[in-house]
Amino acid sequence: MLRIAPTFSVATPATLDEALALLARHRGEAALVAGGTDFVPNLKHGLHAPRIVIGLGGIAALRGIEFGPTEVSLGALVGIHELATHPEVAALLPSLSQAAGQIAGPQLRRMGTLGGNVCLDTRCVYINQSESWRSALGYCLKKDGDTCHVTVTGKKCVAAASNDSAPVLISLGAQVDLVGPNGLRSLPLEEFYVNDGARNTVLAEDEILTRVRVPRPGATRRMAFEKLRLRGAIDFPLLNLALAYDLDSAGVLSRPELVVGAIAARPRRVRPLPEGLLDAALVDAIAQKAFDAVRPLTNINADVDWRREMVPVLVRRAFAASRSSPEVS
Repeated sequence: MLRIAPTFSVATPATLDEALALLARHRGEAALVAGGTDFVPNLKHGLHAPRIVIGLGGIAALRGIEFGPTEVSLGALVGIHELATHPEVAALLPSLSQAAGQIAGPQLRRMGTLGGNVCLDTRCVYINQSESWRSALGYCLKKDGDTCHVTVTGKKCVAAASNDSAPVLISLGAQVDLVGPNGLRSLPLEEFYVNDGARNTVLAEDEILTRVRVPRPGATRRMAFEKLRLRGAIDFPLLNLALAYDLDSAGVLSRPELVVGAIAARPRRVRPLPEGLLDAALVDAIAQKAFDAVRPLTNINADVDWRREMVPVLVRRAFAASRSSPEVS
């Protein structure tokens, strides 16, 4: 049965203060929208029913990319297409450029924003369905029900974090700026996410994510992003992976970071990782560490054993891609 979207009003504030005032006035009844690429289908599925939608597109303070001496500052409204095609982003943060270029398809990348992808709601084969489908199953723990159909006996939602930007930004040590009625608070992106798929971020109902700040990498930093999906475009990840490390002139690897996404409610950092001469044996050791750490659930409609077996494959691909990337200047 075709669902008619709920009725709501729309506000288009011109400043951050106006948006915060609207959030305070309509606390618990408002939805923030930038590109709307995820919000609109979820609205049609009955996953949201806001009384007011606050469009952030007119707020100039949320735009822009700034390349500073110590960090790259990315506004929440920076477009996914812009991240994927910006030559300085590709040169300085190639893994972020690679990830942005693999989000959805070209039309959605031109609408979607970095802030929207960072805040992307978790996904699960039992929640991202029509309301009639979900009601026939008795709904689920994430919305309207009291049972997780993935873990059956579990009382915590395990819907998967499926945003491609998150593993990359965590691997690069990114921080996020959140603004609310009490002012600005900044925290590492890794601490922005919590391990509960029902609401997997610490963003309060009266806060807005304004910027993502990435430490400027040194000349020895290497990085890459890999994604597993059924089709080469459009699809959300069945698995994604971000790699970053330093490589000196003697070929010695240090400070490795490996973050895997689309397996749980928050991205998984694989630790500890070995360091040393970057050769096939070291790559195999890191790939094995990742395989041992990652155990996908049935929250995504794909074979869990295949997804796990692909983890070391993606690790090796990421190393190959990172070695072929140009040096950071």
